[in-house]
Amino acid sequence: MTQPPYYEVDVPIRSTETPTLRGVHVFTGWADNRDAAVKAAHEVYDAARAAAEAGREIAHGRPDGWSACGYRPGWELDWSAAKAGPWRSPYSWLNSKPFEM
Repeated sequence: MTQPPYYEVDVPIRSTETPTLRGVHVFTGWADNRDAAVKAAHEVYDAARAAAEAGREIAHGRPDGWSACGYRPGWELDWSAAKAGPWRSPYSWLNSKPFEM
């Protein structure tokens, strides 16, 4: 059986204390499609949040590659605006572009 594609899910975030502070939280892992990728990212985020709020250690490394390595209280994720697509390494030569010197 072949491995499913590796996905990246970008979720906009904003600070609940300072709403002008914004960013993007990135999740990665294997999934069969974009919807499955967003679902997996949401699951690991929810699990990390529940663990942190209960004072437990955050679990790492599900078999499908998805995990949340931490949880930042005071930041709200906008899951309705999440975008998923195949992951592309920013360091890959496939992403190189010509440049002038």
